[in-house]
Amino acid sequence: MFNSKKGLLLVAMLVFVGVLLAACGGTAEPEVVEVTRVVVEEKEVIVEGTPEIQEVVVTQVVEVEVTQEVMAEKEPVTMYATSTTDIPSLDPQTGEDSVSIAYIKNLFAHLTAYDAETAEVVPEAATSWSVSDDGLVYTFNIRTDIPWVYHNPVTGETTQAMRPVTDDAGEVTGEEPAFVDAYDFVYGIKRACNPNTGSYYSSVVAPTIKGCEAVLNAEDPDNVPAELIDAIGVSAPDAETLIIELEFPAGFFLSMTPLWTLAATPEWVIDEYGEDWIEAGRIVTSGNYVLDEWVHGVRRTILRNPLMPEDMQGSGNIDRIITNEVPDSTTSYALWLNGEVEESAIPDAELQAHKENFADETDQVADLAVFYQGFRFDKPPFDDPNVRRAFSAALDREAFIEVVRQGEGLPMKHLAPPGIFGAVPIDEVGVGFNPEYAAERLAEAGYPNCEGFPQITLLGYSGASTLNWIEFVQANWAENLGCSPDLIQIEQLPFSELLDATASDDPAEAPHMWTLGWGPDYADQNNWVGDVLWCEGSNRQKRECDAVDEMIVDARTDPDPESRIAKYRAIEEALFGEEGTFPIMPIYLRIASQARHNWLDGTRSLFGGNQWYNWTIDQDTQLTARGQ
Repeated sequence: MFNSKKGLLLVAMLVFVGVLLAACGGTAEPEVVEVTRVVVEEKEVIVEGTPEIQEVVVTQVVEVEVTQEVMAEKEPVTMYATSTTDIPSLDPQTGEDSVSIAYIKNLFAHLTAYDAETAEVVPEAATSWSVSDDGLVYTFNIRTDIPWVYHNPVTGETTQAMRPVTDDAGEVTGEEPAFVDAYDFVYGIKRACNPNTGSYYSSVVAPTIKGCEAVLNAEDPDNVPAELIDAIGVSAPDAETLIIELEFPAGFFLSMTPLWTLAATPEWVIDEYGEDWIEAGRIVTSGNYVLDEWVHGVRRTILRNPLMPEDMQGSGNIDRIITNEVPDSTTSYALWLNGEVEESAIPDAELQAHKENFADETDQVADLAVFYQGFRFDKPPFDDPNVRRAFSAALDREAFIEVVRQGEGLPMKHLAPPGIFGAVPIDEVGVGFNPEYAAERLAEAGYPNCEGFPQITLLGYSGASTLNWIEFVQANWAENLGCSPDLIQIEQLPFSELLDATASDDPAEAPHMWTLGWGPDYADQNNWVGDVLWCEGSNRQKRECDAVDEMIVDARTDPDPESRIAKYRAIEEALFGEEGTFPIMPIYLRIASQARHNWLDGTRSLFGGNQWYNWTIDQDTQLTARGQ
């Protein structure tokens, strides 16, 4: 039963020191292992003469006697992994990056899913759906046998969560086993529309769902009128039926339904804990895995959900995923070479040698992610479109691919990549590399040969590869524009902090430029120019709305596919042609080599995070390679 108000509030994790890898094989002599248990106790304290309950973190070290044989017998099929960043969020409505999205995908049931092999939308919590003749109303049939589960990280037990039962007056009268239902989706979607949730992807779903944008853009976010929230076009006439009404007949809406932002979330848990509801020992989930451990900045562990309905358990055999944070890809790759992790990014310095020595353990990952540099429109000198045009056209993208990416990737001079509906061919639209055009535009802006150009900031996310990227573009700007590298102040931040800095409404707190990438969330051009660049969307550039935004709205509301394709070509030209506004500087489409041991098998997902529950590990080969 999920009840945190009785006894200990179990919030943190068991940290086994050198147990899991060392305990397989060898003799059966018992070994005493120290186990660190971190819990939060509720204790009564006196505050200004008044008794008050406060939570106190308590760390306990206990000794546990195990034998190697026992541990070997109980060793679950485990995928060992690394990450160079913590998980920014496990909240479906606030997750906005690839790390968060992958965990959310595996921890929560979504409305629909993408087939990893075909990219076709397939059932998940919704077993079937229908669309009204006018294309404005989608009706989903929701299965009601997916349990909400609570995992106790201290005892290791996973049990069905209990949901409070209230009477007509809102008073809690008891509790009952909790299953995912249509009402949980209504709550999750309305929560995504609420500006106080802080959801980046609200701007992706809001324009499409009826009434969502009105709530998201409410004049007073702290006091959104109840009638506005009630008017959001999502409802549940019963537990098995979800109805979503659209603002316009968006033919691409079904491709949006696997989005994590639309996933069901547990209202009663969020009400109790607020933003901290996602921590281990508090979180209630509904997906194929449960959160067993999350030591921020150090390690996280997820385990198979034993209560998942049989037909939703997936085709894979991985019972546990342990991910340790490492400082860089060099560390991760060293662990891979030693057989300690299943897969790893490959450092630039090791790439060619890896391809030669481990050809059969190399994946070519074309994930359709496009990387770019953003420009801040309200921060001179990038308020001038000629400056933005100059900086973009001064970059030799083909040389960038060869030097920085070592041949991995494709140069991009507009935004949407091949394979996305409405994307123009990769080499037909956009200025690309044109140093003469770049020098002319910079001179037109009043900075001939970069004379008088002010010092600017360029913010990248942490990592040596990003620094290599920045240093390369600096050199191009020096060679082709005359802008000394000294004019460009480089800063690097962890990814989550970079997202916060670039989203700031205060120009003084934001950089002039920044490095980012965008991977597809659904296979339509609206997910690119509409969700990345539309002035009323996420708009990190803080650009004012203009004629191109009217074109973006027109293209997404057009019911004719052929007409939409032509309109998206015109939009990309208006953004990245010779007279384009250049809100960003597209650089390359990622095609990366990934080191993968041959005992790990699974299809990587183009959309919405890898489905680890469909991956498999040949454990005998894995353990043999590790000498266990």
